[in-house]
Amino acid sequence: MSLVSKVIKDRICYVKMENSQHFNCLSDQMCQELMEDLSFAYEQECVGIVLEAEVRKGVWSAGHDIHELPLDGSDPLSFEVPMEQLLRAVQDVPIPVIACVDGTVWGGACDLCLSCDMIVSSKDATFAITPAKLGIPYNASGLLHFINQLGMNKAREMFFLGMPIEAEDALNVGLINRVADKEELEAVLEEHFLQPLRRNSVLSISAIKRQFRILSRASTVISAESFERINDYRHKVYGGEDYKEGIRSFLEKRPPQYKGKASDLD
Repeated sequence: MSLVSKVIKDRICYVKMENSQHFNCLSDQMCQELMEDLSFAYEQECVGIVLEAEVRKGVWSAGHDIHELPLDGSDPLSFEVPMEQLLRAVQDVPIPVIACVDGTVWGGACDLCLSCDMIVSSKDATFAITPAKLGIPYNASGLLHFINQLGMNKAREMFFLGMPIEAEDALNVGLINRVADKEELEAVLEEHFLQPLRRNSVLSISAIKRQFRILSRASTVISAESFERINDYRHKVYGGEDYKEGIRSFLEKRPPQYKGKASDLD
């Protein structure tokens, strides 16, 4: 059964996550279908893509599917993990991707929204990045993504605390582009984003998006020694007991009992 629908209207491809029964978790299947639809939109010469979700109990997407996280000591966010492939696909597809958010956004779904070129949300939307709640070590590319978008201090707040920030706060720090009343969200999306997008040169826009991507990567070069140190920190976390406890406690619906110490990384 498909977890994602797509429809093209007036040169815009609307891609909608439709697995609300599981809160649109970014399972391997969900990620694969989203990537296929991004490619489809580009192949059909659309001028833009709108990423939407079927909302249940106020949740737009609950992020990474915890049931699929490995417990065998392998990296949960390695380069070839489908969710990581999806984030790169959103960033690399040569036409703008606009996230239209009308609910809560958790974990990897927050990174997915930031990977989009623009975000419009309802006033009651919230955004949270929650690896610390689950004992998951985030990866360097993801951290740099948040730092570049939000600045160091706000990125630290979101990662250290794991608490949702409200739409107005997200707007103020540049996480999203525009906030609207829930009942006006589609109209605001159409008037302020899609209509101007259709009028402009898609060739120019595509060239500019490609430049944005190249320039953002150029500013994140680190030394080989620093990269190895980052990987060592992450391996100590996902290879340790806190990571396993975080996943087990989530699946068992109980508070985690973490025993790790900051000095364990020394």
